[in-house]
Amino acid sequence: MATGSISPTRGSTANDLGRPAFQPLARWLLERFRRFVGAVPLRIELWNGIACDLSEEPPCATVAVRNLGALLRLALSPARSFGEAYAAGDIEVRGSLAQGLARIFEGWPQSPPRPLRRLRAGSYVLRRARRRAQHHYDLGNDFYRLWLDERMVYTCAYFASPDMSLEEAQLAKLDYVCRKLRLRPGERVLEAGCGWGALARHMAARYGVHVTACNISHEQIRYAREQAAREGLLERAQYLEDDFRNVGGCFDAFVSVGMLEHVGRENYGELGRVIHERLDPTHGRGLLHFIGRNRPLALNSWVKRRIFPGAYPPTPGEVLTAVLEPWDFSVLDLENLRLHYMRTLQHWRSRFESSVEHAASLFDPAFVRSWRLFLAGSEAAFAAGWLQLFQVSFARGRDNELPWTRAGLYCEAEHAEL
Repeated sequence: MATGSISPTRGSTANDLGRPAFQPLARWLLERFRRFVGAVPLRIELWNGIACDLSEEPPCATVAVRNLGALLRLALSPARSFGEAYAAGDIEVRGSLAQGLARIFEGWPQSPPRPLRRLRAGSYVLRRARRRAQHHYDLGNDFYRLWLDERMVYTCAYFASPDMSLEEAQLAKLDYVCRKLRLRPGERVLEAGCGWGALARHMAARYGVHVTACNISHEQIRYAREQAAREGLLERAQYLEDDFRNVGGCFDAFVSVGMLEHVGRENYGELGRVIHERLDPTHGRGLLHFIGRNRPLALNSWVKRRIFPGAYPPTPGEVLTAVLEPWDFSVLDLENLRLHYMRTLQHWRSRFESSVEHAASLFDPAFVRSWRLFLAGSEAAFAAGWLQLFQVSFARGRDNELPWTRAGLYCEAEHAEL
């Protein structure tokens, strides 16, 4: 409440607070939780049936706490414990989970990232990166197929108009990236972190380029190769199950969509060196598409532990300073597509909920609840401005073959249609 204290809802009386079931410890824990999340329009309903509003606004959701242990963990470590308790079924959310989380995020205390530690180089770094990728991306293609679009694109779509379907918006994103890269038939492209391979196949089929795409997820590479063979694109779209640091050759363009969040701040310099060494020294150009922040902040501890081990959403400044500036790359365009990712997640979450029974046949209830919370929380984070989605296009500093205006980005470009 505005007074900073926990008060009963209209359904309770002052005498209810004195009932033995509503002990002073529970009131203290509720007050501690309220101070942490702020005066947000949520109702907290305890296992004894008593509910307390955290704000004078009408609540957009009710958080039902099933036991004292869950309340204790929420009060002492809300950032991690909310996810753990929700996954375990110790709390339930009635009403709009995404809207409730968005209101929490608006005032959620955010911590700076920990100082970088010096890491052992070489095979240790690559083994750790592979383990992290397997934790998230090797869950099985059947799971992701339930709620992604038909091309299996697991990154922010581009809604050129708000009423686009997810399939239309993901195709628009692929074209948008290609237009920013200014691809020409016959060019060589290096894609780092290719997901299920949709962008590489699109570049090869529609723009006539030769793509080398690398990824350390076995499941994704297997799927990408099968699709490329089915579409007759294996000669122009080569998929390597390997880390970007191990790929050789010289390329006209470099692109990374949704990988930078997993590289780790300590490896940004290495990424910049690879881009510099792989790109044509005169006309090389590239694009980085990544989830980021407006200022340096650590990722939510529950998401980092349960969903995306080792992930870190960087600021544009961190990326430009460590990846591009040391090699004299010129930034051509920096765009924020935050609201596009919010809408993408709305589509994903709707499809996930429509397929939740199928998901439950593949995984245990805690897994399904964790992913429901992750998708809703991600949507809320973008809605609240807690997360951003950046696209940075760049080129060699001495490249003079640059477009005079951005006009080419917003019209259908001619492509090879091979």
